[in-house]
Amino acid sequence: MQGTPHTVSDVMSTTVIAIGQEAPFREIVRIMQQWKVSALPVLAGEGRVTGVVSEADLLPKEEFRDSDPSRKEQMSRLADLAKAGAVTAGELMTSPAVCVDPGASLARAAQVMARKHVKRLPVTDAGGLLVGIVSRSDLLKVFLRPDEEIEEEVRRAVGGLFAGTEPAVGVQVREGVVTLAGGIHDRSLVPVAARLARAVEGVVDVECTFTSPAPGQHLA
Repeated sequence: MQGTPHTVSDVMSTTVIAIGQEAPFREIVRIMQQWKVSALPVLAGEGRVTGVVSEADLLPKEEFRDSDPSRKEQMSRLADLAKAGAVTAGELMTSPAVCVDPGASLARAAQVMARKHVKRLPVTDAGGLLVGIVSRSDLLKVFLRPDEEIEEEVRRAVGGLFAGTEPAVGVQVREGVVTLAGGIHDRSLVPVAARLARAVEGVVDVECTFTSPAPGQHLA
């Protein structure tokens, strides 16, 4: 995984378990159990994503199985009650589906997951056709990048900031934690350098141990 920024297409799974709109309730449960997934894209036509069925969409069937909700509860949970009576994927699915473009950044995919409270995102092309799926665990793959690879990229990222104006800046990476060290004259560059290093994918944290150079120290 060389260079940044990485995109969803770099980490997504292209083998996707999906279902049609007419898939019955029990088949949905069986597929989720068999493939150990918590959500399934629902497709129509040639593979266009029309919605997603998740475990949360299935649970109202059990929740309201032997209950008699009050009128107030009925009014406040109309969607859940409708799902409790649903029998096919088309009736159960949440639509429109929350999807992401294969060219989206990993940060963008993470933002969508967090804001929409989902664990997996169908990846669709410009025509809405399913091309893959990306999960939380997929987004975490960047943290498995080798320290040496991260260090090289951090050096490139911060090198231009100090070139010709400051002493050489040292960069070390251990377990994803970047340490920037050296003597610099312009302390205002410290937060800038930290921000540039932190933007490199796979960086866990950035520690700055810059000092002021000794008087008369030669600039690199």
